Amino acid sequence: MSTALRSITPHDITSFLAAHELPEPAGAPRRSPAGMVGNTPVLWIGEPFNPSGRGFWAKLEGANPGGIKDRPALHMAAAARKRGDLAPGAPIIESTSGTLGLGLALAGITYGHPVTLVTDPGMEPLMVHQLRALGAHVDIVTEPHPVGGWQEARCGRVRELLARTPSSWCPDQYNNPDNVAAYAPLALELMVQLGRIDVLVAAVGTGGHSVGIARTLRTFNPDLKLVGVDSVNSTVFGQPAGPRLMRGLGSSIHPGNVDHAVFDEVHWVAPGEAVWACRELARGHYASGGWSVGAVALVASWLARTQQERTRIAVIFPDGVHRYWNTVYSDAYCRQHDLLGHSPASDPAEITHPAERTVERWTRCTNVAVPEGAAR
Repeated sequence: MSTALRSITPHDITSFLAAHELPEPAGAPRRSPAGMVGNTPVLWIGEPFNPSGRGFWAKLEGANPGGIKDRPALHMAAAARKRGDLAPGAPIIESTSGTLGLGLALAGITYGHPVTLVTDPGMEPLMVHQLRALGAHVDIVTEPHPVGGWQEARCGRVRELLARTPSSWCPDQYNNPDNVAAYAPLALELMVQLGRIDVLVAAVGTGGHSVGIARTLRTFNPDLKLVGVDSVNSTVFGQPAGPRLMRGLGSSIHPGNVDHAVFDEVHWVAPGEAVWACRELARGHYASGGWSVGAVALVASWLARTQQERTRIAVIFPDGVHRYWNTVYSDAYCRQHDLLGHSPASDPAEITHPAERTVERWTRCTNVAVPEGAAR
């Protein structure tokens, strides 16, 4: 892969500043909690997680008030208000596994909207209590959908609530293009912080941040390589759906915002492998997070070892550790689900096509295709 880039000119930055609303400079006094979103730090992850002289740059989105999805929650709500789709004071209703819920609670406080969040029993108790403390109503579905699992059950409940409340608005994070557009400022922050990016590694759930960041970065480097990281038992890249412990990445439905054509390769990671990476990061670098962080870090570490020495790798860490005190970082939980002692292999398994076989451990595929049943 070529790492040659054209120089970034002042006109490039000016054009982006004109097209996108960027946050205030880091450290400036804030008059609103929404002003704390953005300008997140980038941290070098080298030794001991990576071999000497190798590593990657991690964008610490856990430094936002609620995590990475503060960005799309605020952006989707603002865009909907501007179009007139979200009337003043109208209810916001959406499905969430957690992080978008925090962002929507922030949007509700910022713009003056009541927020109802539909989730499932897998949401951590800490997250449920936090969302309620932030003023959101949390509606928990009790039975998975026979085909689409908990995710489809949540979406069905959202449709019911929307039908009961004609004035309400749903962001529809899975298909709303504003979700993707919200990440252009994050991409610009990365360019200012790193100057050159050759490889982007990102978890994939709705497709928002992986696609949105990559599209913007490719205006600076058309040769940028995008590596998507998915969960085992997720349908996003053509594997069959199954029960998933990991929240925040993967899906049991086909989100319309996932543009399969922009990905160069995909890796699936199992929960035990993600737990191992999360704990190694915490022990060696203090910065870690949840399932998505562990999964992307595992893949990025392999890339750091196997790519050319000067390849600059940027990785998105969507959140921090606190939400996962009773899952990823709980020995009791991890023993219950047989997640301890699963040190990953030194290299991923390889398949030639996503439908070749059902994967159960870290596996790589460089043939990314639109799965059967996904929108084309």
